[in-house]
Amino acid sequence: MLITNVQVVPIELALRFPYRTAYHTDPIETVTVVFVRIETRQGREAWGCAAFDPAITGETLEAVIRGCHACAERARDLSPLNIEYALDELAGLTQGVPSALCAFDLAFHDLLSLAADLPLYRLLGGYRDRIQTSITINLAPPGESVQMARQRAREGFRILKVKGGLSPEEDVRRIRAIHRALPHLTLRLDADQGYGVEQALNVARALEGKLEMLEQPTPADDLDALQQVTRQSPVPILADESVIRPQSALEVAKRRAASGISVKLTACGGLRCAREINTIARIAQMHTMVSCVNEPALLTAAGLSLALSSPNIVYGDLDGHLDLAEDPTKPSFRLEDGWLIASDVPGIGCTVDL
Repeated sequence: MLITNVQVVPIELALRFPYRTAYHTDPIETVTVVFVRIETRQGREAWGCAAFDPAITGETLEAVIRGCHACAERARDLSPLNIEYALDELAGLTQGVPSALCAFDLAFHDLLSLAADLPLYRLLGGYRDRIQTSITINLAPPGESVQMARQRAREGFRILKVKGGLSPEEDVRRIRAIHRALPHLTLRLDADQGYGVEQALNVARALEGKLEMLEQPTPADDLDALQQVTRQSPVPILADESVIRPQSALEVAKRRAASGISVKLTACGGLRCAREINTIARIAQMHTMVSCVNEPALLTAAGLSLALSSPNIVYGDLDGHLDLAEDPTKPSFRLEDGWLIASDVPGIGCTVDL
């Protein structure tokens, strides 16, 4: 399979609603992503996408574009049929810009599964064909949070991931208010590194029986703190920003610093790295969640393919495409009452209109 052309296309996408988290001083109203289009002599066309949150990985748009152009030059001499070699070559060109590596990782996996005439989720393992996803409730006062939660429940979602981290006391009030209004829904609290150890334990104890999990309560680089919380918390603790690479997943697993691990394709560099992280979690008997940033449906489809591939991946948090106003990618998967359901279209299963 000979690659004949590679295009790098940055595009700014508006969000339908401002995105508010503890990370961001101002609400986010737009996101900029970088699409990658690959053509082959055999008439195949594949797409990848780099979406990133500077607060998580420290990437800049300029660096991501440079990384994508460097990969584009090298990719012309590589074959998706030798995907391990190809991605190893590209990894050396994308140090510090994992989302650029992710874009090419997705495009190469797309080409490989197209050549195999298989949906990507089947090529990766095909353990199931659907998974339930959470939907994010942005950082807001309790009353507004309840309103957003009610709306998402009307849309069919049964798992809510509530953003927090600025005030432990306020977070407890928000979760309690949502739980009173919608007691049948599953709630997750993402503290976005906002707590100290005692604050995290106070929140976990106050919300015991109301939370499915507490995600990344303490700073990402403080595994001692995360380990202390995990050992004493009555609520399962998920590591998110503490796990960016397989090496950091191995350290979390060795220290039993969390109950489970969350992985984002864009933050770790794509499907190859994400699968390595899940393998580490599986060996350590820690469940995995596949998560996302604000991203086009192309990335969601790739994340879904990973989530469906392994019995160890039991949590889905794949809602990053839902609030994009004009997503140029059209997925073949379906969303029904909070369940993401794969199709049997070969490849990642997305069309891109750019």
